[in-house]
Amino acid sequence: MESEKLLKKGASRLGVALDQQQVEALLLYFGELKKWNRRINLIARDTKDEQILENHFLDSLTLYPLLVNKERIRLLDVGTGAGFPGLVLAAVLPKVSFTLLEPRLKRVSFLRHIARILQLTNVEIVADRIEAFAHEHIDHFNLVTSRAVASPVSFLPMVYPFLEQGATAVIMAAKEERLLEVENMDRSCRLISTQRFVLPYSGADRIVGLVRLH
Repeated sequence: MESEKLLKKGASRLGVALDQQQVEALLLYFGELKKWNRRINLIARDTKDEQILENHFLDSLTLYPLLVNKERIRLLDVGTGAGFPGLVLAAVLPKVSFTLLEPRLKRVSFLRHIARILQLTNVEIVADRIEAFAHEHIDHFNLVTSRAVASPVSFLPMVYPFLEQGATAVIMAAKEERLLEVENMDRSCRLISTQRFVLPYSGADRIVGLVRLH
């Protein structure tokens, strides 16, 4: 199947070796995403299969090397939307604990559907806004990320309450300028590493920055 080849080849180019079970799980997710997208707005309509796989699934997998073979990770994905990157990663990293935060109820229904059909036991899907969620989850996570919030200047202060001492925020960016914003913030956060990727089909740049908090 063409989608399977695109997924396998694209993941391999990113240095991610997926086994057949992982590939089948992501392809099932991909198929359900396309079906649901006809009824509710999950991603841009009329997006080609190659673009969906690259812009959402493979882009999410750029975080895979940070998480694979790691223990006791409790990751919060803020504003996960249709599950990017959190639900994609949960489907291929069963030993990592994921909490996906999404306020839009139709999208939450989709996320819970995918978690159910993939039989994921490592993911919690929360229908709430970040401000309300913060009151009950102080110092609860040691890793946080988001594709929905563009600017670290706005994103990092929002997630401080959730994170334990020495936790890490993962900034997913297309341009270096986003990470340079961190250097102009206060001493409570520090950029500790960056990793660069090129998406395998479009050649688009991706940068993953790790920011140590507190």
